[in-house]
Amino acid sequence: MEQPEFEESVTQDKKIDTGIDTQIDTQIDTKHKNTANYWRGLITGLAIALILICGTYVVSHWVSHGVVSSTNTIGTQGSRNQSIVNRMTMQKLKVLQETIKEYYVEEVDAKTLEEGAYAGIIKALGDPYSAYYTAKEWEDIKNQSKGVYFGIGATVGKDMEMNMVRILQVTPGSPAEESGMRADDYIYKVGDTYAKGMELEDVIALIKGPADTKVSVTVLRKKEPEPIVFEITRREIENITVHHETYKKGISYIQITEFDDVTLDQFTEALAMEKETGMKGLILDLRNNLGGNLNTVTEIARKILPEGIIVYTEDKYGKRVEYTCDGKNELKIPLVVLVNENSASASEILAGAIKDHDKGTLLGTTTYGKGVVQRFINLSDGTVVKLTVSRYFTPNGNNIHKIGIQPNEELELDAERYLKNGYDNQLERAKKIIEEQLS
Repeated sequence: MEQPEFEESVTQDKKIDTGIDTQIDTQIDTKHKNTANYWRGLITGLAIALILICGTYVVSHWVSHGVVSSTNTIGTQGSRNQSIVNRMTMQKLKVLQETIKEYYVEEVDAKTLEEGAYAGIIKALGDPYSAYYTAKEWEDIKNQSKGVYFGIGATVGKDMEMNMVRILQVTPGSPAEESGMRADDYIYKVGDTYAKGMELEDVIALIKGPADTKVSVTVLRKKEPEPIVFEITRREIENITVHHETYKKGISYIQITEFDDVTLDQFTEALAMEKETGMKGLILDLRNNLGGNLNTVTEIARKILPEGIIVYTEDKYGKRVEYTCDGKNELKIPLVVLVNENSASASEILAGAIKDHDKGTLLGTTTYGKGVVQRFINLSDGTVVKLTVSRYFTPNGNNIHKIGIQPNEELELDAERYLKNGYDNQLERAKKIIEEQLS
């Protein structure tokens, strides 16, 4: 059997080829159920069907096609209660299949049920960061991580309290920005489909599509009495994850929106350009950064930190893996790091390391609090399982999961003023901190 491939990630969730990044985050009430959402509920009921749709045939089919190995089992051998693969579950799933075939009012696609069964067992873990991806979904993720994708240019997350998908930020110059979409808009409808209660990836699937095609997105906005409808034309968008500016008095600004495959080169270039301007102090903006690739964030940390540990992980067996910095590229200028409640995962690794090494001042609000690492396991049929495999710890040994990182200086964003005239009180405070340190 072909061995599975592994890739570690500390992102909040997945990215899909739509111009939309994802996070665990929020929706508003509607009585409408769309077909995709209904099927997901039905399929989740089949969660124990990881090995079966049509009885023992599926098990032998998987082994013969290299999807699972007959020699690699989990649990106590001979203990039926510890395994989902047993005669009773196979019989029950066969009954469920026949029942659906006999009575369900709509036509049933067997492949949809099969993929849903696989996804269901991962969902049954109750872990928002573990997931099953079809081959097509995984291909979409890989395409966007390369730096170019088709979509509307927005970062979104699932707001669990509202049970809606929320816009976290819009990409400058993107179709989303040009249409008038804003951060904190809630996606109410896509086309004629109500998005209330839908899974994040289902909403993304409705929005994505070929370049130069239109999609209608209806949002709910605070203080607006009626929903707002945007007609947006999808187009090719370059995935720019790093933005930089030069301010007065030698203060530079670098924003990292995510830690993707393209981010390291973009950050390296931005840092070099700012150094050429005579950079005396740096503002590093990690607000609304949902995370990303573990290797990317550690490589960026090596361009900032002194010698020592960046982060370390521990798996279920207590195995510890350390990511270290040799300190050869240590940044020896005043540094302020902007963070907020949407700074998550990989961005928390960088912020936590900077704080523990006392290399800069963290300013803003307490971060999201995701202290676990996922591994992507590539199966030989092109599908991928993402599983939470370890916890990570800051250099001082802190696990920030469900806690977050408290900034050195708390300061809420004046959102109303920012929306009114673009004044960013957190950024202005960061400039003053650096000015004070320089003086």
